[in-house]
Amino acid sequence: MKTIAAGLEDSAALASTLSTRLEHFVAPLLLRLDRVLDRRLVQTFAALLSILLLQRYRATGLLLSELGAFLAGAEHAPAGTKRLSNLLRSQRWSATVVEDFLWERAERALSDLLCRGHDALLLWDESVWEKPEAVALEGLGSVRSVHAERLKRIKKGFYTPPGPPVFLPGMQWLALLLMGRTGPPLVAKMRWWTTRGPRAEQKRTVEESLLEQCARAWGESVLHVFDRGFSGELWLSALARARVRFVLRWPGRYRLQSLFGEEAAAWKHVRGKKTRSRREIWDAHHHCWRTGGVLAVPVRHPAYAGTLWLVVSRRGKGHEPWYLLTNEPCETPKQMWRVVFAYARRWQIEMSFRFTKSELALESPRLWFWENRQKLLQIVTLAYAFLLSLLQPELQALREELLRRFCPRTGKRSREVSTPLYRLRAAISFLFQSPRTPSLLHLQSSG
Repeated sequence: MKTIAAGLEDSAALASTLSTRLEHFVAPLLLRLDRVLDRRLVQTFAALLSILLLQRYRATGLLLSELGAFLAGAEHAPAGTKRLSNLLRSQRWSATVVEDFLWERAERALSDLLCRGHDALLLWDESVWEKPEAVALEGLGSVRSVHAERLKRIKKGFYTPPGPPVFLPGMQWLALLLMGRTGPPLVAKMRWWTTRGPRAEQKRTVEESLLEQCARAWGESVLHVFDRGFSGELWLSALARARVRFVLRWPGRYRLQSLFGEEAAAWKHVRGKKTRSRREIWDAHHHCWRTGGVLAVPVRHPAYAGTLWLVVSRRGKGHEPWYLLTNEPCETPKQMWRVVFAYARRWQIEMSFRFTKSELALESPRLWFWENRQKLLQIVTLAYAFLLSLLQPELQALREELLRRFCPRTGKRSREVSTPLYRLRAAISFLFQSPRTPSLLHLQSSG
């Protein structure tokens, strides 16, 4: 009996600790909302954030009818759905309130990184929000389907000609994550927009506006990291105007100029040149060590006035080299490796898209109106930001206890993963859905 009682006390303590952390995390935002919204709507906002941490249904995870059942109980689901609708359609607040809150958290995190003498990386990437069977929702545009592209990928033993790209209704999606050389990322910005209708925006216009915002706020204190989708003359011109530090993956076939004015494809500038440095590198994607090499040559581009460096990471036989274009000095092997490792951190943002789509059901909402949909997506982003905050090193003991008690796994891959975000969210859900644990939220009655 004493062992059971102690176990219950431990569960209650874990629940209390997580509830307190969630309250502290979201308290500044709730105070802002309290100035413009009825208190009942503020309570609904807090309860909705809690629900998003508990329920785990990819297909219907963000349907208001499902969320309403969690909010007010299954017997009062219509009343809970109405409360959520009142919150999302209220004209007294907008999705930018949550955006500004996340941006201010990123600014504080950046100040902390710089005070501790750490490098700060700002990862950029884009994806799409797909709604393949919807045609009438407000603000949907044409997007190139990521899911269809993955399904058409040729697998060993199976072959079907890939064919042309598949385009579906949806929205464009741009994400910015702030992080150090080590440690978990932090959400700085997530933005959705469309290319059709009265709300249509151009891709480069959206990206350049965010780049200008970053340049005004943070200047050269962060190193911007981009994938190949941003490569090209137009984006280099934007980077030159913003005067920011950057690392940009450059396609090998794109042309660059040598310091003597000779123009050639990027791969030709390093053809026949010996590797400057070799070292063992841990491949986090394939979970193995690889011997990699690096070299760098100074280059120029007509769209960028200053000197650029083309850093080439040779990752071994069977792997395409990385051609990284940067304005960071790369005269020594140490400087070259810092550029390579900065780009390697970009994998974190790919995992961010995967987690929010699969685990947080970000593509499941069926909200008709644009503004209501934007609000719900930003609240989901807020829930994701809270989960990331639990990956801080000082919370390792809390995470280990959660995983041990509520989401134990025997597989080596599950036990050794450095950021067990999927297991962590499952553990939180199991903890608070247990009948022996105090609830993370106060259920609201239909009255």
